[in-house]
Amino acid sequence: MPKINVMKNLTLFLFVLLIALFSSCKQGSRQLVTEKIQYDVSLMSPDPTYDWWIQNLVGPQREKLVDMMMQSALEGGVQAYDYFNEPITPFDIKQMLSDTTVVTFRRIEPPYELFDSLVIHTIEREDIQRIRFMEEWTIDPATLQMEKKIYGIAPIARRIDAQGIERWQPLFWLYTDKDFINQLKN
Repeated sequence: MPKINVMKNLTLFLFVLLIALFSSCKQGSRQLVTEKIQYDVSLMSPDPTYDWWIQNLVGPQREKLVDMMMQSALEGGVQAYDYFNEPITPFDIKQMLSDTTVVTFRRIEPPYELFDSLVIHTIEREDIQRIRFMEEWTIDPATLQMEKKIYGIAPIARRIDAQGIERWQPLFWLYTDKDFINQLKN
């Protein structure tokens, strides 16, 4: 009879030990940091003195990423959305990439009259120097390991307006999660 008790106790001890081991290996529960955060990331370093990897994607990778986003939107492979989360067509995007502005100038010789001129601005691959991300962030409090879930990406073009002022134009959103799009509409 004592052998049976020893075996039961040993089995119980091993069972408790296994449970303790499995629960200690279990990853901590993740906590939501934010459901939605939006921020811009530079694709090209604004400062040539920075190390090559700071705020920079190497040329071929940058071009491939930009081409992939633009091609997906222009060919209709991925639905693009405007700033207000309304679907837009490839035609809308093509119009966005080439806009015509009427600029009024003054002649430099007498009688210094005003005249209008059409200026056509086209957005080229090289103009897309940033990407805007829409993400959800979670964190494991025990390890401080963060996870980001990307819901959407938006290419952003550098533009110089008629007055010579630099501005950044988000072109469109490409969402990676259909449920997220529905949440935005509610």
